[in-house]
Amino acid sequence: MSVSSPTASTHSPGAERSTPRWRTPLELSVLGAIWGASFLFMRVAADDFGPIPLVEMRLALGALMLSPFLWCARKVFTAAQWLKIVGVALINAAIPFVLFAWAAQRAPAGVAAIANATTVMFTVVVAFALYGERIGRRRAVGVLVGFIGAVVLASGKTQGDVVWQAALAATFGAALYGFGANLIRHHLTNLPPSAVAAATLMTASLVTAPLAALAWPAAPIPAASWMSAIALGLLCTGAAYLVYYRLLYRIGPSSASTVTYLVPVFGVLWAWVLLDEPVTLAMAVAGMLILGGVALSQRAG
Repeated sequence: MSVSSPTASTHSPGAERSTPRWRTPLELSVLGAIWGASFLFMRVAADDFGPIPLVEMRLALGALMLSPFLWCARKVFTAAQWLKIVGVALINAAIPFVLFAWAAQRAPAGVAAIANATTVMFTVVVAFALYGERIGRRRAVGVLVGFIGAVVLASGKTQGDVVWQAALAATFGAALYGFGANLIRHHLTNLPPSAVAAATLMTASLVTAPLAALAWPAAPIPAASWMSAIALGLLCTGAAYLVYYRLLYRIGPSSASTVTYLVPVFGVLWAWVLLDEPVTLAMAVAGMLILGGVALSQRAG
């Protein structure tokens, strides 16, 4: 799940003024709850499917749900843009999805959910490194605080197990989201965001499909894992992208990205309530540091 905007030009002030004031907070809360649940579903299904087959299910179902948007905008895509879509599909979907699913096999869902919040800070760093965008002192402090939180998260233990490998994989996935968001923002801004999302998921699904076929589990997959995989694809990918891109059009990327604060909260909450996974001191401290860093990095200088 990546919450960074593909373009800064989608904000429609008129649409925001005509929308009831309660609607945006409600949609942001629902989106945070849905994306937070994605880590729960990965935790349930990853062992039975394996990371790559689970990700293929997620990508294919999400692409299927968003395919009408791609069909309507199919004539505006050029060959050069499709080549860029392939790169974005790998960096912003296929590889990070696999990393998060791999992490779900090795650590509680809350660990990956907290690490995912570093996406915003990686987006800031990549924008500075590749495109010379100004960070400012406050954002720099926020990025540093957030990365300290990631180190704390990786150094923790859960039920006696060291989780640094899972935390590192999830953080690397968040870093790829940061690269992907900047690539989309600077190279695909002339395309409809919903169509870009659909094209990205479809391309990532096609690239991942051969590997998923080779890695498909021989043992029967339990019903609970099938249901989790379906929910991950249709609800946490397809439906969530629809809600998110509507928010991008209505309130703009900066406001829509505040959902970043809600995702780890819901991710930890769902895992605690439904999977009885403990919330450790390292997770709590790391969560506060990362979200504090996100808050600083999102504020204007």
